[in-house]
Amino acid sequence: MSAKSVEIIPASGTETFIPLNKLKKSPNNARKTPHSEAAIEGYAASIAAKGILQNLVVEPELDGEGVATGFYLVTIGEGRRLAQLLRVKRKEIRKTEAIRCIIDTANDPHEISLDENVTRENMHPADQFEAFRKLSEERGFGAEEIAARFGVTAHVVRQRLRLGAVSPKLVQLYRDGDLTLEQLMAFAITDDQVRQENVFERLSYDRDASTIRRLLTATHVAATDRRARFVGLEAYVEAGGTILRDLFTEDRGGYLEDLALLDLLVTARLGREADALRAAEGWKWTEPHLDFPHAHGMRRAYPHQVELSAEDQATLQVVQAEFDRLTEQYSTAEELPDEVDARFGELEIQIEQLEAKRQAYDPGDIARGGAFVTLNHDGTVRIERGFIRPEDEKPQSETGQDGDAQAPDEEGEGNDQVKREGEGEEAENEEEDEEQRLSDTLVRDLTAHRTLGLRLNLSEQPDVAIMALTHALAAQIFYIGANAHVVGIQPVKTDLAVHAPGIEDTPASKAWSDRHANWARQMPRDVARLWEFVTELDHDSRMALFAHCTALTVNAVKLPFDLRPRALAAASRLAGAVGLDMTGYWRPTVPSYLGRVTKAGILDAVREGVSEEAAERLSGMKKAEMAAAAEQLLAATDWLPAVLRTARTEDQARAPDKTQGHDFCSQAAE
Repeated sequence: MSAKSVEIIPASGTETFIPLNKLKKSPNNARKTPHSEAAIEGYAASIAAKGILQNLVVEPELDGEGVATGFYLVTIGEGRRLAQLLRVKRKEIRKTEAIRCIIDTANDPHEISLDENVTRENMHPADQFEAFRKLSEERGFGAEEIAARFGVTAHVVRQRLRLGAVSPKLVQLYRDGDLTLEQLMAFAITDDQVRQENVFERLSYDRDASTIRRLLTATHVAATDRRARFVGLEAYVEAGGTILRDLFTEDRGGYLEDLALLDLLVTARLGREADALRAAEGWKWTEPHLDFPHAHGMRRAYPHQVELSAEDQATLQVVQAEFDRLTEQYSTAEELPDEVDARFGELEIQIEQLEAKRQAYDPGDIARGGAFVTLNHDGTVRIERGFIRPEDEKPQSETGQDGDAQAPDEEGEGNDQVKREGEGEEAENEEEDEEQRLSDTLVRDLTAHRTLGLRLNLSEQPDVAIMALTHALAAQIFYIGANAHVVGIQPVKTDLAVHAPGIEDTPASKAWSDRHANWARQMPRDVARLWEFVTELDHDSRMALFAHCTALTVNAVKLPFDLRPRALAAASRLAGAVGLDMTGYWRPTVPSYLGRVTKAGILDAVREGVSEEAAERLSGMKKAEMAAAAEQLLAATDWLPAVLRTARTEDQARAPDKTQGHDFCSQAAE
């Protein structure tokens, strides 16, 4: 009978090399939660670059009879063992790779395993940042190489290098606990240490990270700015521009540092767009502007209805027939085939282009008029056509008219207009002949009596009063310098774009512009015919024109230190009278509201619009994340800030479904 071979166990404290395939996980290891894949990757990268820097601590495995099996249980260093197994799997080393270990049979394995994980202090993050910076500066390691040596991503390395470049003064404040890591990351958006310190000195009680970032980027332009979106980041960089990136937040493309270059590129491209428009459409002039020049002082002409050419009409019929056929053929289909969906898109574009030809500017207006080429707030080009400079207006001797409307005649009305003008001129000539025989004083006396008579009669005829008021408003809104209104009421229009940048791009503003353009197209060219136009409208149309002209003058904008509280109170009563529901015109989004109030304001909105629990869930977030999450939560609600709410009247409370409004916000979302 052969004697069983006995494994010789080295003495406790001995350093020895043991093959990797002879090492096992110890059941006495205090760490029961498995190592993460990222941690094992980090160990593997570090070992590959520098070897195992700390010995594994092991004890021999014994069988049931207390005899050594030849395997060893890893008490300290299980993560390093797993990292080496990962390297075996990657064929970087053999499974018999010798691992330097220390034998420990004197201490309790569970206790020393616990000691290893408890009685140690992690390196202060600031020390990490500076150590990474030292590797980069003194040893010339790039972010990719450092990442490979420590098993982290290159992005993490860049973050730590950026933090290591923060002003030593601010890093010391971080070490002392006077700055948080979030605040330090905000300062790291720039590597200009002098500027970092200057911003820190300017901070008062508000040391929020978003405030720090805002101050450090105050002279820069966000990549989401309309100018940057219009030019494009690639074109900006190709022109020599630089972009500042925030490595710690979602910076949406970063911040453009060269504002002068950006403005130069914007101006140049807008100029090219204006030149192309002038060449394509034949306008006398086109002007590029960043913003629409509201104080232009020009009359505006609008396009008028024209018949399609026979060729275009035939093409439209063919395209529309195919569209209708496809619509009927796939009316019950749950999902359209890709080629059919693409064809629908092509047909819709063709129909839209052909229908657009039904509106055309008068050739004379194009020959003496122009267009403004500006930027929308989303970075797209906005074109406003039909503006005629005062010096390009036709002289009255040539036109025989006192004032031109902003819309040309409808086709086929020209002869009728001449006839009506001739009839009016005969009566006016008779009056002028009589007045020439009377003194100015007597004419003033007589016309004063006539005015008094008009007032008395008009005060007894409300329908005619509405007609006269509508005429007066339309004569001043749709005509420039006509001075053709007898009722002395002047419309005062407030430019809302001055108070709310971007309001012109909203669906509600687009609906208003379309409505105004529709009325402008209907106005007779000669203001002398405006009275007949107003009187010949049916009652509903006349009241609609009156309502439109009146609505154009509404001003409920509240300014700082506003001195018209009674007017604002009247605005609230008007809102109640028309049943204004602002949920159809406005939604609480990050740009419109949530990004412009404090974190407390965001939480109040969620608390009111959703629930206390929802607000509580957001309370620990950073402001940017909180605002985005709040937008998602409030999207399904009808929450409005107090300044936009309409107090309901008793009648509306009894019939809540009668509230007036249009859901332009939903239409935009669709």
